[in-house]
Amino acid sequence: MYDLLVVGAGPYGLSIASHAAAAGLNLRVLGRPMASWRDHMPRGMFLKSEPWASNLADPAGRWRLEAYCTTQGLTARHAQPIPVEEFAAYGLWFAHHAVPGVDERMVSRVTARPAGFEAVTEDGEVLRARTVALAVGVMPFVEVPSPLHGLHPALVSHSSHHSDLGRFRGKDVTVIGGGQAALETAALLAEQGTRVRVLARAGQLCWNDVPLPLRRPWWQSARAPHSGLGCGWRNWFYAERPGLFRRLPEPTRARIAATALGPAGAWWVRDRVEPAVEVLLGHEVAAARPIPGGVRLETASRSGEPLSLETEHVIAATGFRATPDRLALLSDELRASLARAADGSPAVGRDFESSHPGLFLAGLMTASSFGPAMRFVQGAGFTAKTLVRGVRHRLRTTPPTGTIPVPAVREPAEAPSRASG
Repeated sequence: MYDLLVVGAGPYGLSIASHAAAAGLNLRVLGRPMASWRDHMPRGMFLKSEPWASNLADPAGRWRLEAYCTTQGLTARHAQPIPVEEFAAYGLWFAHHAVPGVDERMVSRVTARPAGFEAVTEDGEVLRARTVALAVGVMPFVEVPSPLHGLHPALVSHSSHHSDLGRFRGKDVTVIGGGQAALETAALLAEQGTRVRVLARAGQLCWNDVPLPLRRPWWQSARAPHSGLGCGWRNWFYAERPGLFRRLPEPTRARIAATALGPAGAWWVRDRVEPAVEVLLGHEVAAARPIPGGVRLETASRSGEPLSLETEHVIAATGFRATPDRLALLSDELRASLARAADGSPAVGRDFESSHPGLFLAGLMTASSFGPAMRFVQGAGFTAKTLVRGVRHRLRTTPPTGTIPVPAVREPAEAPSRASG
């Protein structure tokens, strides 16, 4: 029986595994390394985060993105975005050096057992572990507007379903959304000759500014410090103090997680969108139906004015929503045992342990508990260190052959800190 089974091998899963291995835990890591980055992002995309804020986390800090770039003769400079392909390759390099053997099979089912957990791989092997860390990324949580539900995948897809946009060359495509995924997808489509428009419910698009220089007069840095989530004290708090964020009242945490760092395009994609992409602002899809050769969208403006348009394909770049019911790999009983936070996401304690003892969660699922950093690679370091500490505590307090305690009662909200959200 393993001490820890890590399910998922993206930035969070690999970082957790590196810390667990360094702590001497008997662990197994399952999942295709960097699968989301390798399989669900088109070529030509760039990492929005700064290179210095895009490191996977090992305890000694040896296997950073900058070190990888040095081995490849590349540079990782401030305000110069890294191609997604290079970031994925960096993750594979990190896995090779910092993680003991990743098993690339997928896990099809995780079930709670008296002495821990049982996981079944896609080819039927049964693995047993005293604790499990779910680091499944964002793919289980794809969110598509309800009017598009039920339409054939040939007509509607999510932006994360494409590693190659070439199939849309010469076609007419409507991209729904106003964030980075929507805008960069639209830019790539336009650049390959696709007739493309962006449909966004916001009244205007938001664009991130060109990053301020790293080296600035002290008074400028004091006014707006750099952080892995951008400049400013709020972003610094979200990036550097997830533990304090968790001490905020739960409604405040849920509100910040839902609204902070909202949809916005990177500064380097703006000049590629504005001259080349039609943008329909202030419109939301009210209905959709298939027609010969495509789909008809019925939209409504903020004033209620209807607009109808026909397109060959719709790409919904509408984000993700992390709720327990979408964790299909968990058994029904285990999924039902998970307490929820105010926004419907799984509730976790201070060490990322869910309400089911021994089951730990990482990444997007924990954003309402630990803040917006958990939506980005930036949060992997804090998560890995804290989660592995929690696993070690659970292993010490649960007898190896004993029964797992009944799910804990959800802890009351702690007193808020003085830090401002």
